[in-house]
Amino acid sequence: MTTQWSASIGSTAYEVDFFGRVRSLNAQALEKYLATEEGRRSAQISLVAQVATQYFTLRQLAEQLQLARQTLKSVQQLYGLNKSTFDAGTTTELDLRTAEAQVLTARVNVLTYERQVAQAENQLVLLVGRPLPPQLPAARALSAGNVMSGIPAGLPSDLLQRRPDILQAEHSLKAANANIGAARAAFFPTISLTGSTGSTSMELSKLFGQNTGTWSFSPQVSVPIFTGGLTRANLDVAKITSRIEVANYEKAIQTAFREVADSLVARPIYVRQVEAQEALVNAQQRRYALAEARFRQGVDLYLNVLSAQQDLYGAQRTLIETRFESLSNHVTLYKALGGGWK
Repeated sequence: MTTQWSASIGSTAYEVDFFGRVRSLNAQALEKYLATEEGRRSAQISLVAQVATQYFTLRQLAEQLQLARQTLKSVQQLYGLNKSTFDAGTTTELDLRTAEAQVLTARVNVLTYERQVAQAENQLVLLVGRPLPPQLPAARALSAGNVMSGIPAGLPSDLLQRRPDILQAEHSLKAANANIGAARAAFFPTISLTGSTGSTSMELSKLFGQNTGTWSFSPQVSVPIFTGGLTRANLDVAKITSRIEVANYEKAIQTAFREVADSLVARPIYVRQVEAQEALVNAQQRRYALAEARFRQGVDLYLNVLSAQQDLYGAQRTLIETRFESLSNHVTLYKALGGGWK
């Protein structure tokens, strides 16, 4: 009687990374992942900046709407005065129709800003991803000095090293260099070791016992003889890709410094521009008050009141827009520094 047992272990192939090809491919995959992670962080910072800018846009339009309503109230009062004097026969119909057109124009402006405020709020809700909470604190005016934190002096240029686009370009460059290592290693033979065991009971006992054993070792060497042209081309592509990534890295750094420089150089100019625009608004307010007083006294034409009111309204609108642009530049600097200055 013969008793027979059998045992087998599946084949497992291990690639011996003599020339660093697998190691380079692992490094390339890691750097690509890290570059993707920086892309995610870049999207996050951009979203924060978009939300802040959209909020300031909403506040600007709300202030424009408030100004338009105040202007409508003012021109309605002047229209009532013109209507009274026209009925009394002391003014012409031309003045009356001019005042009426002023009221209608102001009413159109109010409706326009009401629509834009509603659309801006919808856009903000879209960016946030949910309805705005009702318990938000009261909004501050754009003219408030503490709307955003101040920017300290002496910011180091090292802050730019954390910009996601720079880090993303850096990881892409490292991945390209790792790809060169993998492409260069492909010129060398790829050696695989295959170990396998399979035996009957007698052989198994001899293998693990004291008598005899069986082990097969079959080194398999594959040399890229017929793929030399393709491999050489792949190496050339890897080198060119690396040079492209170097250029992209340099471009990212140059772009970062230019964006920061543009935002910083605009800050003091915006301050002076707001101050000059405020002085202009004050001058136009005084002019409008004088023209209105002279018209009420009957010593001046309504045309002068109309001109003064239009110029005042334009100066006030421009002041609100300039304050908004100054705050938007603040947000741009936050984004250019890779997420603020702290």
